[in-house]
Amino acid sequence: YTLSLHDALPISAVQLNATSNTERNWDQLTTLVGRAAKYGASFVASPENTNFLGPHDLKAKIAEPLSGETVQRYQELANKHDIHLLIGSVNERSDESTRCYNTSVLLGPNGDLLASYRKMHLFDVDLSEDVHFLETTTTVPGDTPVVVETVLGRIGLSICYDLRFPQLYQRLRDDGAELIAVPSAFTMTTGQAHWHALLRARAIETQCFVVAPGQYGHHDDAGLRNSYGHSIIVDPWGAVIGQSPDGPGLALAEIDLERMRSIRRSMPITEHRRL
Repeated sequence: YTLSLHDALPISAVQLNATSNTERNWDQLTTLVGRAAKYGASFVASPENTNFLGPHDLKAKIAEPLSGETVQRYQELANKHDIHLLIGSVNERSDESTRCYNTSVLLGPNGDLLASYRKMHLFDVDLSEDVHFLETTTTVPGDTPVVVETVLGRIGLSICYDLRFPQLYQRLRDDGAELIAVPSAFTMTTGQAHWHALLRARAIETQCFVVAPGQYGHHDDAGLRNSYGHSIIVDPWGAVIGQSPDGPGLALAEIDLERMRSIRRSMPITEHRRL
């Protein structure tokens, strides 16, 4: 738990093991969000696929609009604990019967929907027998970067595979982001190789704080995923200032936006950029 001298904002990244059992997922989330709130977190973020990580052909079948019951429950949770709550992603209904959006939802302390972001870069890979996945078969890509002004600072939104596309993060920085969220369900294979390196790089390149809540462990999706976990919080200098242990749990840190401003003043990389 990292302390700062002033303007400290306690934040938390929630690490889950979600499955197709939506009530079990809800129970995990409410327990961990409640714990984070007791630690004083003003901003709590959960992973990608917070509400459901099971058979992928079911995602669109059970998808709801953001005005549906699932998001309403999350709104009540944010209101109950008087926190800003980022639900890393839910399966949002689209106009297609077999595909949905993979959508982050940012809620205010009174439960208001402050912003939503539809995942732009979809995970279509064939690395090995263990890592073979076509997210485009069940998901419609989004097309709009999102940065939202809050009383906590300006928050940029992204999801999981977006992390491999630095131009998105430069756009978020150009649009004013100070804290960037990367809710994820990184696979064990790619997580072990790239998770920490990519998150630290995005923080260093944008001079933003980065909060990256992750899924952990196996899910009941026919063995397609074994998630890496290692939810972390990174400062604008690239230091990991909070990390979750294995299993469901929390990463906790206090972030200081004045530290971010100091780093940006001493190394004004946006002014130096030539391309």
